[in-house]
Amino acid sequence: MTAEPQTGPVRRVVVHPDAPTLVAAIAARLLTRVLDAQSTHSPVHVVLTGGTVGIGTLAAVKSNAVRDAIDWSGVHLWWGDERFLPTGDPERNETQARDALIDALGDALPAANVHPMAAFGSAPDIHSPEDSAAAYAAELARFAPEGSNVPLFDLLMLGMGPDGHVASLFPGHDALTVTGVTTVGVHGSPKPPPERVSFTFDAINTAQEVWLVVAGAEKAASVASALAGGPVERTPASGVHGRQLTLWLLDAEAAAGPRD
Repeated sequence: MTAEPQTGPVRRVVVHPDAPTLVAAIAARLLTRVLDAQSTHSPVHVVLTGGTVGIGTLAAVKSNAVRDAIDWSGVHLWWGDERFLPTGDPERNETQARDALIDALGDALPAANVHPMAAFGSAPDIHSPEDSAAAYAAELARFAPEGSNVPLFDLLMLGMGPDGHVASLFPGHDALTVTGVTTVGVHGSPKPPPERVSFTFDAINTAQEVWLVVAGAEKAASVASALAGGPVERTPASGVHGRQLTLWLLDAEAAAGPRD
């Protein structure tokens, strides 16, 4: 019997035994995903995430010989959220990503292909998270195909906090309900620093593939809630999905929560 082809978006959960194995596996997947995309089109647009797993993944990519098989001149890098801090601040996702991978790529990755969110004080008109959000929305639109306001993201990676937040969309915060725009300024983040810039769900859910990369026992309850379709206002991770694939990449501790 011939299997029927799969239609519609797919959700998968892959569990690795521990955090180091998870990070190595995500790096290998990322390299393969970019190579596969480059076999069919260019440019390839990838949205990075921060956090221990996200930055660890970039460091693992740097040390993987397969990175040299990628045509980095055809890859554009974006961020799903950022801390509204000065350029070069060690807490910025951009700074950590540059240290982990981007700087090591050198001239192979053109500077114009790296799209950080505007930092505090980086330009005369950047005074607030809202200013940075508006500037990033304009940058996204500049690379968007006709009829869209964001690039065609091949892959968007997200970490998740113990409270179930993704990007800088926190439980109970106003940013969760923002629609009609791609970016939003965030104030009063329960996780320092309090001022941030984030993709909205409208932007996140345009990606062809969304990967949620999560490690740690303290996140198990929120992982279980998100996979069970818990309310977005309590578990924001419930509200994200890829157009083709939503992939949960977990270590065993993060996967240990109760499931229906």
